Amino acid sequence: MTRTRDQDACPGALTVHQAADGALIRIRLAGGVITASQLAALAHVASEFGSPAMELTSRGNIQIRALTDTGAVAAALADAGLLPSPTHERVRNIVASPLSGRSGGVADVRALVTDLDAAIQAEPELAGLPGRFLFGLDDGRGDISGLGPDAGAHMLDADTGALLLGGVDTGVRIPRAEVVATLITVARRFATARGTAWRVGELEDCSPLLDGLAAAEPGGRRWAPTVRPPVGWIEQRDGRVALGAGIRLGVLSARDAQFLAAIEAPIAITPWRSVLVFDLDEGVADTALRVLAPMGLVFDENSPWLDVSACTGSPGCAKSLTDVRADAAAAVAGPTDGHRHFVGCDRACGSPPVGDVLVATEDGYRLRIASP
Repeated sequence: MTRTRDQDACPGALTVHQAADGALIRIRLAGGVITASQLAALAHVASEFGSPAMELTSRGNIQIRALTDTGAVAAALADAGLLPSPTHERVRNIVASPLSGRSGGVADVRALVTDLDAAIQAEPELAGLPGRFLFGLDDGRGDISGLGPDAGAHMLDADTGALLLGGVDTGVRIPRAEVVATLITVARRFATARGTAWRVGELEDCSPLLDGLAAAEPGGRRWAPTVRPPVGWIEQRDGRVALGAGIRLGVLSARDAQFLAAIEAPIAITPWRSVLVFDLDEGVADTALRVLAPMGLVFDENSPWLDVSACTGSPGCAKSLTDVRADAAAAVAGPTDGHRHFVGCDRACGSPPVGDVLVATEDGYRLRIASP
């Protein structure tokens, strides 16, 4: 793919995008991790200065729309600890297996997320990365590797990871202690050699990114994409409970966010536009479930709401031909056969890697089959 400009227009917490409904910001959450107090702070910002309908993104971040005072918002984000680096805030794009260290997986990647985030911020050269460049840390279950991160580590056991470029196994094996340094090296080389490319997959030749990194195994493996989020009652290995809540069409109301924050437990936003609340004892988990389920959060793994998604659509996006969220919500009551993503124009923002993409036209929707 040939780009006509060397930088993309992804919004950030400070890089404001002017949408049809006003100023929009995107808050990066490394590995989707957010504290209860930080989520409460975002709910306050959304209610006080913008739309109370916050949007969860396919990279585990949060968007707030229709903002009226971006200066006050930036100050509130900084006070909440959600703006650790003004220079690097758009490039802190790290996705990680959200249940890592608590349920499943072969390695705990939580410390790697923290170390990688700090290392990105410490590299002045990486401030110029495109806002779409994605780091991935997969704990071995394949949920993150299936997202196709530009520079990723797929843990094969507790001590060794496979180096991924564009979601593809390079055959290079990395000791755990070298995972962060290796991903930073790859990102730095990409920043130098990318030209107008925004993603690793747009490079004609990726070999310079691997200079000096010898393949120990055959490469080429890819992982199947994960589309449905972990929802419901999830037993942690320490005997405590995590609750997974699907968020209808990825729109988390400030009110719902305040209720989630009130549990006062660790939280993660997943790349599947859902929320995980961790480390609960059974009594707290049961009470939270009884309160949150009637509010519309999805805890049923068979819910049809998990099979439908949508871009922002109108009136928030000027390019959209219709209110796709209303159409997607109406489609939930109909028959389902796999995932359906409704979009308002040919850009098809937020499309998942599998399933049907329904593109709005002047005469209804046309079907575009997503790449397998």
